[in-house]
Order: sequence, then C-alpha cells, then structure tokens
Amino acid sequence: MKDVKVEIISRENIRPSSPTPSHLRTFKHSLLDQLVPVPYAIVILFYSSHNLSEFPKRLELLKQSLSKTLTQFYPLSGKIKDDLSIDCNDEGANFVVAKVNCPILEFLEKPDLDSLHKFLPINNPFSLETFIGTHVANIQVNVFDCGGIAIGFCISHKIIDGDSMNTFLKMWTEKTNINRNLKLLTEPNFSTSSLFPTSTLHFRDLSKKIWSSLFREEKWVTRRFLFTNSAINTLKAQILAKSSSDPLKNHPTRVEIVSAFLWKCFMAASKLQFETQRPCGIIHIVNLRRKMDKSLCPENSIGNFLWYTLADHMDEHELSLDELVSKLKNSIEFVDKDFVAILQSDEGSSIMENSLRIFDSKIKDEELEALSFTSWCNFGLYDADFGWGKPMWVSNIGLKSTYVFMNMITLVDTKFKDGIEAWVTLDEMKMKHLELFTELLNYATLDPSPLAMSNNSRL
Repeated sequence: MKDVKVEIISRENIRPSSPTPSHLRTFKHSLLDQLVPVPYAIVILFYSSHNLSEFPKRLELLKQSLSKTLTQFYPLSGKIKDDLSIDCNDEGANFVVAKVNCPILEFLEKPDLDSLHKFLPINNPFSLETFIGTHVANIQVNVFDCGGIAIGFCISHKIIDGDSMNTFLKMWTEKTNINRNLKLLTEPNFSTSSLFPTSTLHFRDLSKKIWSSLFREEKWVTRRFLFTNSAINTLKAQILAKSSSDPLKNHPTRVEIVSAFLWKCFMAASKLQFETQRPCGIIHIVNLRRKMDKSLCPENSIGNFLWYTLADHMDEHELSLDELVSKLKNSIEFVDKDFVAILQSDEGSSIMENSLRIFDSKIKDEELEALSFTSWCNFGLYDADFGWGKPMWVSNIGLKSTYVFMNMITLVDTKFKDGIEAWVTLDEMKMKHLELFTELLNYATLDPSPLAMSNNSRL
C-alpha cells in the first residue's frame, strides 16, 4: 500500500474533571516501579469505520469521559517529577488528534509494522532518558479518511503495567458508556508504593546496570507470528506425550507453550547465524497479582506488580520442546505466593538485590544470548468498547533501526481468544533465518492480515 501519512490536527491537555486533593499531590513510585527497563507502556487500538461526520461527536465524548476518568486516575494527569515520583498537578493528559490519509481497511489488509509508531503521540517512545517535566499519559486519536479510528497510548511504564492499563481502559470505557447502566469498577487502588516502598534510587541504578547490556542499536526487524489454538493444542499434546512428570499437575499454559516453542526456534536461528549453539536464555515477565495472596493485593491495584524470571540453556546439546517447557515452567513457578510474601518482608530488598545480581552475572559473565518475553494475554484489551464496538485489532509497534531492548517478543491474544499473536523483534540476520524456519511455519502464520483475524475467517 502507499506510504501512510499521519497529520497532526490538534494538541491539548485533558484535565481531570475534579481537582486532585492536596494530600495526593505527590505520587511515590514503588521499588518494583524502578525495575522497569522501558519508559512507556504502549498499545494501539483499531476501531472499524463509522460515518465520518459523527467523528466530532465521538471525539467530544472521548474527551469528556477521559476528564472524568482522570479524576480517579489522578497521577495520569500529572507530570514526571523525578525517578521517584510524579507531580500530580492536574495539568492533564497530553491528547493529540491526527488524520490518516487512507481507509482503515486498506491499512489493516497488510499493515506496515514500521509505520505503526506514527499513531503514537511520542516520537521516540523507547528512549532511555528520564523525561523530567513531561506528561505521564499521552494519547493520540487517529481518524482514517473512512471514519475508522486508531487510539495510540504512551503512558509512563513507571506507573502502568499491562493489568493497570486494562483497568484504566475499563474505567474510561465505562465513563464513556455511562448511559448503558453498566456496573462501574471499584476505584483504582494506588497502594503499590506502600506494598513495596522505597526512598532511594538504589534499585533504579541496579536495574539500569542489569538491562544496559540488553539494549542495542541494530538493524531490527519485527514480524508477527500467529499461533491458532489448534496449533497450540497440537504442540501441547506433543509436550504431554513426552513429559515424565504428572501431566495433570503440570499442564503448560498457552503462553508457556508458545514461549518455549519460540525459544526453541530462536536457538535454531542463532545456530544458523553463528554456526554454533551459544548459551541462550529467556527472560519472562511474571504478573505478581496472579501470584500474591489476594488480601495483600487490592482489587484494581495500579503500578508495576512485575518480576523477571530467567530460564537458560548453557551447553550445545539440543533440548526437546518438553524439556524447554519444563525449564520455563519451573522458573515461572518459582515465583509463587511464598516468594512474593518474602519480597514484601523486611528481608525483601536483600532478596531482590541478590536475585538481580545473579540475573546480571548470568547474562554478562556467561555471555548469554537473551530472548525476552512479555505477555498481554488475558488482559481484556479487546473489551475496550467506547460505544462504537470493540477493537478490530490490538497492536504493538514495529521496531527498526533504533536503540531498543534486544530480542523482544510480545504475546497478544487474538480478538476471539482463539490464538496468540507473537510480535517478534530480532536483528535482521537472525530474523532472516527465523522467518524461513520450516518447523516454525508448520505451526504459525507469518504476518497474517488483522482483518482475517478480526473476522475469524483464518482461525
């Protein structure tokens, strides 16, 4: 398709409908917030075409409902004060409106992943600089010339993780659909800093030291690989057939199966690239909310309830898929309710530091080739209905020649939860090997049209 042009029409600050109380003026980040390696949580939601003449009315409704939502999500209407806090000054969310020079169906027929960043309100969302004095929340509403809409979000990752983003979207859509008599969510809970308190930048500095070796400037390539539930179930059957452990107790999840399979394919691509099997490991982000005692994690808790696990393979012996699943599953299951309780105890800081230093030594001293995973599955992003239907497509962005977290994979549910879309970013040479790897293509479709996925015709 022709080059996608996105023209900025307006910029404004959307302020909360009610002022933030003075005692909430400063929002303190938690210890876990300091461990996040990237500055912004990013997502783009695409909505089908409507009468273009209705756009002004829809836009005004979005602004009004956002203003009401920001009253409860008050840190999102503030600005970044420093690495420890947000100034909740009610200056508002950065709200951009833009025009796109094509119909949405034309773009989604075969989306150019490297053009997706144009739908975001931040030029370089992966810069590692601390943007003191900039907006916490940045939102861009893109209107296609057919009336379709894409809403791009860049919200500070220091306060928002995947679950938090989902809670924010739920609240905003409910405010938009207030006349539907929907049951409103409980107010968001900002207790993360009290659950994992900190008053120093020690863990920020340690985090920067650990992640620094994983940020590289290369010729990056992003591809999407779609795994249908049928393909995932086939892989699962193969894994369980070879597993020596009790299959009833150790059923791997869809995310674990896809992650381990991509790990296997990544090592095969790496071996073709370097003509030898290098030590390789996968970093997996674990959502602590699903591991914590519910009494210690209030409903709709906002912030980063995340921990990082590492599963590695250090020798040249090729492992089978069930062996890789076992390694991955063990690393994830190590982070259980008892582990989280220890993190919240008096010795939590020392346990965290020791874990991170072991993590650091494995990556650097062993010259481990790392593959990193984050999962958006089961977050309900496809439920974000602002009154004109649910999203046709929930997307990440493609990465090209920029300084980014290397070898990154984001897993996203398909619209009907009948598959997982893996957004894979690798260096150019390794991707050439991966996208031609027969075993991978036997189970996954490369860069399918989101239209087919949305219409459920492919799956």
